[in-house]
Amino acid sequence: MKTIHWGMIGTGSVTEVKSGPALSKAEHSTLYAVTNRTLAKAQDYAKRHGVPKVYDSVETLLADPQIDIVYIATPPNAHKELAKQCAIAGKPCYIEKPLGLHLAECQDIQKTLRAHGTKGFVAYYRRRLPRFLKVKELMDQQAIGDVRYVHVSFSRATTDAEKSDSWRVQPAVSGGGIFMDIAVHQLDILNFFCGRINQVKSILGNQGHFYEPEDMLNICFSFETGIQGSGDWCFTAGVAKDLIEIVGSKGRISLECFGTGVVVVETAAGVKEYLEPTPVHIQQPLIQSIVAELNGCGQCPSTVDTALETAWVCEEVYKNTSFDCKRFI
Repeated sequence: MKTIHWGMIGTGSVTEVKSGPALSKAEHSTLYAVTNRTLAKAQDYAKRHGVPKVYDSVETLLADPQIDIVYIATPPNAHKELAKQCAIAGKPCYIEKPLGLHLAECQDIQKTLRAHGTKGFVAYYRRRLPRFLKVKELMDQQAIGDVRYVHVSFSRATTDAEKSDSWRVQPAVSGGGIFMDIAVHQLDILNFFCGRINQVKSILGNQGHFYEPEDMLNICFSFETGIQGSGDWCFTAGVAKDLIEIVGSKGRISLECFGTGVVVVETAAGVKEYLEPTPVHIQQPLIQSIVAELNGCGQCPSTVDTALETAWVCEEVYKNTSFDCKRFI
């Protein structure tokens, strides 16, 4: 089986543990080359992580015939142009989430990749983590009967970086507020569990006034399957909470989205808990599925097409509210 050689654009914090090392630790896979807007950062990253090649530009990296696929590890505002460059170069790409700044940009990425016959994958890596696969298995086995509704509840305090104008609270760079950095993971995994969301209503607000975008959201939504859902997100709370509840006709499944705790199943028969492993390099299982697909012996469950469904939900969240976060500046 062929060893897949990766080129990586961007060497930010997400690449240090979550993704970068996984590109070489996955079977039949190696991180072969990196580039960064600041060459010294790329050189430092390559030295620390044992990456053979460092390029001084995206163009020179894409020109290397040894590279089979490119990991776009930049903030969202660069995704569209970089995906276009990859497509023109005939290189498949693996794009950090969210896919783009807004739905139209995500659709442009899809259109460009299709026009050049190039594959695109997106870093919604929970679709391959053991904990979430266990939940999907339990649902498929009707462990809680027919699913009636789901609820997401997430809260945490504002970070010092966000108060200091982190790129994550700059809509022109991130696509919105912290919601676009965090909630997209929760919405995507609900898509994986329950199918496509087809209706969304939302209320947004800014309670802390630490930055311009929203810091509080309440959302109601429904799935094509008839399942209903709701969620609340607060990024200025004094108490942290991370909970997804899936309620069925015979019981309930509870789990964290971002933690590593147990999956709890409650039915009339009692309570069962499942503790599944979480990889050190959390993107490695999804990266392994990309390698398998490129080698013709598997399929990655997180593609540009599936990511577009989450992008549509986010678009509806921002559209169906009177709050103006100046998202498209």
